[in-house]
Amino acid sequence: MSDIVVTLPDGSELEVEEGSTVEDVAYEIGPGLGSDTKAGIVDGDLVDKVEPLYEDCELVIVTDQSDEYLRVLRHSAAHVFAQALQRLYPEAKLAIGPPTDEGFYYDITGVDLDAEDLEDIEAEMYDIIDADYDIERVERSREEAFDLYEDNEYKRDILETEAADEDPVSFYVQDDWQDLCQGPHVESTGKIGAVELLNIAAAYWRGDEDNETLTRVYGTAFESESDLENFLQRREEAKERDHRKLGQELDLFSIPDVTGPGLPLYHPNGKTVLRELEDFVDDLNDAEGYDFVETPHLFRTELWKKSGHYDNYVDDMFLLDVNDEEYGLKPMNCPGHATVFNQGNWSYRDLPVRYAENGKVYRKEQRGELSGLSRVWAFTIDDGHLFVKPESIEREVNVIMDQINEVLETFDLDYEVALATRPEKSVGSDEIWEQAESQLRDVLEASGMDYDIESGDGAFYGPKIDFAFEDALGRNWDGPTVQLDFNMPERFDLTYTGEDNEEHRPVMIHRALYGSYERFFMVLIEHFNGNFPTWLAPEQVRILPVSDDNIGYAKQLQNRYLGDFRVEIEDRSWTVGKKIQQAHDDRVPYMLVVGDNEQEAGTVSVRDRFENERKDVDVETFRDHLESEVGEKRIEPDFVEE
Repeated sequence: MSDIVVTLPDGSELEVEEGSTVEDVAYEIGPGLGSDTKAGIVDGDLVDKVEPLYEDCELVIVTDQSDEYLRVLRHSAAHVFAQALQRLYPEAKLAIGPPTDEGFYYDITGVDLDAEDLEDIEAEMYDIIDADYDIERVERSREEAFDLYEDNEYKRDILETEAADEDPVSFYVQDDWQDLCQGPHVESTGKIGAVELLNIAAAYWRGDEDNETLTRVYGTAFESESDLENFLQRREEAKERDHRKLGQELDLFSIPDVTGPGLPLYHPNGKTVLRELEDFVDDLNDAEGYDFVETPHLFRTELWKKSGHYDNYVDDMFLLDVNDEEYGLKPMNCPGHATVFNQGNWSYRDLPVRYAENGKVYRKEQRGELSGLSRVWAFTIDDGHLFVKPESIEREVNVIMDQINEVLETFDLDYEVALATRPEKSVGSDEIWEQAESQLRDVLEASGMDYDIESGDGAFYGPKIDFAFEDALGRNWDGPTVQLDFNMPERFDLTYTGEDNEEHRPVMIHRALYGSYERFFMVLIEHFNGNFPTWLAPEQVRILPVSDDNIGYAKQLQNRYLGDFRVEIEDRSWTVGKKIQQAHDDRVPYMLVVGDNEQEAGTVSVRDRFENERKDVDVETFRDHLESEVGEKRIEPDFVEE
């Protein structure tokens, strides 16, 4: 057999015999690593340590110290759940049970479960864990697999789709129970330290609402009880920060059934926050010379066929028949921007051309995947598209990264960065891809940011830098992105005239500083727990008159001194204590308490939402501070007690 080349994370290359397993390669590196190997990541895919390698590839060895090991353990926990379920309910039919970022789930049918049943299943899971059964990978012929699943249409569907080209197929066996699965798994059930079943939900088979409804049981697993306890505590805290709960309490948005799923309505409070976010990013775009454009919500599908999106997104598009012509609500803004560019004649002196649009787009997600603002049908992207000369890529990406850094620093967000490289299906020459990936890598290295390589996860039209925000539960959500595109300029025949008077092809850069406003808004709601910075807060100041006699003074303060800010007067006939409590519950950054003493002295008593207080404050002193705090976009109210 011939040799293949395995590229390791440090960039070194190792020649091994074709057909060597992940574990074999680990032993080639060193006997200690070989014995510690639990799984591997081959070209970005998590695989069993016995997976044979037949082609040149990039390989990461997974040990029990690797971040990915928890995913392997949770996959095994899903199998333990399924085994425990079928011990208690032999009639239960299994569909799929993958690991997730938070734990695992298993879709089942044939048995009615409620929350009370989970305790018994969980107890059975611990019996299986305590028994410490070996988890063994075995191979069976396709014919044998079909016979085993004669009465399970879901497993047969998997055999006919994901495993259509496999013979034999892999099973994982523990004790007298087995499951069709590609793995990987831990060595034995006893390696799972702690489990908990979390909740039950409904789910469509394959996520398609036209298919059968199954029961989905969610759970989580960790190596230790302490890790599980920390997770559960954080989960409870996250429930209090849930943007859907806070969105209702703070009157930010709603998604009523009557308007349709995934179609949020923004109330005045929510729209105020969005307008501030728009102004902030528009100012960043203005400073870097972007021209603002606007494209319609609806296009003939000829545009999407020309851009290539129709082939990739047609199942997720809302399509309409208009006078025997097919139209579609736009799933993205870039083809419109490419068309705007194509209406002009451009010289190399004109480039880069930068377009910006807060553009509403529509994607028909499955209803079961919709969740608050995190997944919706209608959302707005702070889109930017640049048309640049190839030699200008690195400079323009550096400018975009500076913009993204300003966003991250302004909102004090936790994030992760990844460089996504060329996928198997791609357009453009090897030279262009190598240059583009190198340029993006150089930008990241120069920035000093820690980043991961996501091999093969780039767009088909070019590599990209992706930022993911971490929410209150530690989950990651798509955020800012910088993407290089060699495909759309080719499809739209975009050109500019070079110094040689010949036509040249520009490179298109896609970038978003937030991602989508909806998802970014969700992250901010949970990140700040509804306590928005003063510059973002829907209501920045609430004036609390002690009695009706002080309402006139309150209106004077509102109009004469604080007219440039979002100020309300609490004029209900409540006690001062109740007014303060309500303003606190509404997360208002500042409260100004005004009674007879303040009115006579021309001062205010200032309280913030964290119960700090300063009395006898000169009104102009407070106004000047407010101007500074809002202008500098500071995170916390900082006019505190001296």
